[in-house]
Amino acid sequence: MSRVKLGLIGDNIASSSAPRLHKLAAAQHGFNLTYDLIIPKTSGFNFEQALDYVQAEGFNGVNITLPYKEQVFPYVSVAEPSINQLGSVNTVCFNGQPPSGHNTDFTGFLKSYRAVRGDQPAGHVVLIGAGGVGRSIAYALLELGASMVSILDKDHAKAQRLCDELNVLTPSVSAPLSAPSEGQSIPHCDAIINCSPAGMTGYGGLPIPEEAFPSHFEWAFDAVYQPVDTPFKGLAESRGVQFFSGFELFFYQGFDAFLIFTGHDVKDEAQLRQSLLAALRI
Repeated sequence: MSRVKLGLIGDNIASSSAPRLHKLAAAQHGFNLTYDLIIPKTSGFNFEQALDYVQAEGFNGVNITLPYKEQVFPYVSVAEPSINQLGSVNTVCFNGQPPSGHNTDFTGFLKSYRAVRGDQPAGHVVLIGAGGVGRSIAYALLELGASMVSILDKDHAKAQRLCDELNVLTPSVSAPLSAPSEGQSIPHCDAIINCSPAGMTGYGGLPIPEEAFPSHFEWAFDAVYQPVDTPFKGLAESRGVQFFSGFELFFYQGFDAFLIFTGHDVKDEAQLRQSLLAALRI
């Protein structure tokens, strides 16, 4: 493989590290890889036109991010039953008609969790954000032995819809959660996961007010990785909670996407991880 043309379609992606990840991985194999950022809201495209553009320009594939992971689903063919169920795609290959869709947020979160917590069951998880990455992680939580998935989203109907889908697979495993009123906290739980944009570069802040966090929970995950050190990470670590960063999800979803795009595994995982972390913390 001498040349690979990839890209990322999303809105708030100007500072994305995805190009660096894929270029560094390609350099380990000695082939040329380009990776472009396509931002529909500033390029004059709508999403469908952006997808047409990358196909017409000969891209081998693209990653898809906020807010298009669910929107792309009708345009792709998905072979994996679990990905068909969750209805969200973040990796598209133009290797046929229709293009093939994959979800490395799903596989990446499974790898991230197991690297930190091994075979420990997820327990009762409060999941904040029911969008594309939230859906992927919610479905992954079922595989990780979650006893309950409480979903909080400002769009209550979206949270209810995701709960209903999870309950089809595992009856009574999920229920929507209302945002806590001022001075109240969310109910006791084993874990809190942020899948909202809160804390991201350009957004900032916590996913819920500090006083709304319960007095005790066991582990936490923040899907945000830019910056690596988010306000949620600081809060969790100040309370002694086992925390793993959105960097882990970013790394493993990219690891899996690189294999899908190129047919090659990352050669030196430790080197790639070190280079990316150094770049993100500059």
